[in-house]
Amino acid sequence: MAYNIIFYFSDQQRWDTCGCFGQPLNITPNLDDLAAEGVKFDNAFSPQPVCGPCRALFQTGKYPTETGCFRNNLMLPSQIKTLGEYMEKDAGYETAYIGKWHLASDGELEKKPTVDHTITAVPLELRGGYTGYWRAADVLEFTSHGYDGYVFDENNNRIDFKGYRADCINQFALDYLDQYAGEKPFFMTVSQIEPHHQNDHNHYEGPNGSKQRFADFVLPEDLKALGGNAAEEYPDYLGQCASLDENLGKLVSKLKEKGLYDNTVILYASDHGSHFKTRNRDAHLNGYDDYKRSCHDGCLHVPLVICGGPFKGGKEITDLVSTESIPKTLLALAGVDVGDKMIGENLLDVVEKKNHNRVNEVYAQISESRCGRCIRTADYMYSVYAPGVNGGEAAASDVYADDFLYDMQKDPWQLNNVVADPAYAAVKAELRERLLNWIQHAEGSRPTITD
Repeated sequence: MAYNIIFYFSDQQRWDTCGCFGQPLNITPNLDDLAAEGVKFDNAFSPQPVCGPCRALFQTGKYPTETGCFRNNLMLPSQIKTLGEYMEKDAGYETAYIGKWHLASDGELEKKPTVDHTITAVPLELRGGYTGYWRAADVLEFTSHGYDGYVFDENNNRIDFKGYRADCINQFALDYLDQYAGEKPFFMTVSQIEPHHQNDHNHYEGPNGSKQRFADFVLPEDLKALGGNAAEEYPDYLGQCASLDENLGKLVSKLKEKGLYDNTVILYASDHGSHFKTRNRDAHLNGYDDYKRSCHDGCLHVPLVICGGPFKGGKEITDLVSTESIPKTLLALAGVDVGDKMIGENLLDVVEKKNHNRVNEVYAQISESRCGRCIRTADYMYSVYAPGVNGGEAAASDVYADDFLYDMQKDPWQLNNVVADPAYAAVKAELRERLLNWIQHAEGSRPTITD
């Protein structure tokens, strides 16, 4: 039988919360074990660090500017063939989707949607082609808190849960495996909301006791240098990450108990990271931000581990990759080659070094805090913004201006903006041209970028 596939992804998790990516505390032993057995990508970056747009990309394999889902509160278009449809119709998989969806409501940003399924059942036609097991809420942080809440099943019945949210969401995944009959391979998505902050409490809600359990935390250097609210919030944030990992361990144990582990591929990632209110404090802010809407590594650099099937051997990939490649990679594992119908690359090709002309850089689009674009290479991060353009209102612009440039070799925590430094004029000119090439490729237009 074809590989079973599990896409397990978190919300707002920095890469450096994980032991396999340098976290000094024992936060992620189960993910670390998968990394030691499979493949870890040291330099994985989000292509759009906002929940809705990134999820739209995960489900379509298309840039948010192409689907129209460039910000939150925009519904997934019905005319685009989705990951779920490919899996069910082309690959012959049965599907399960569990957790946060965030693609079934539509309206203005930060206002009550005109099509509103934020706290009601997502109808079948708005589930992105998933027709199987469904235990989800459109906006899970609206139907639950760190403890207790509800989701809906495939028949639109409300399912209440009691206990720590990450445990309860994961339990739905375990329940699915208990009822799985094995007639077809399965594709299961577990979309956890942890370690996202709880919106209505403006607080990261770890399991009770997190502040004591992780009192000896060590802040990453960017958070230590720039302030924000990490000194207060980080222990709970780590508690959320540890809970995710404990639940990942339960899922692996269940797979082994059911005799499914050896034929299952697990892909673990996050939609974006968190800058803990350290960024977007400048005059270029045109919209709003809380924790993620920025082209800094704190927002873009995410964990990515794939274990199972051809992803084996405890390999460490240092090439830069984008999580825009996740849908194409998942479909390739299922035996479906979508070619140029989806962006990105099959990450197995990166592991096997099949493309000798591969360019080692990634591209991201920014919205809501500003309309922006950036290019990240091994040596530099270069970002631009659209002057006078509200990031919650416009998907793109004809004119951009320099926002920041960081020398990653000298300044790995992105603390010294050298975008106006004459010593970097030639570097900036080259990066600007490469960024324009990315924009043209992704969006079909070539804007102007000014100093």
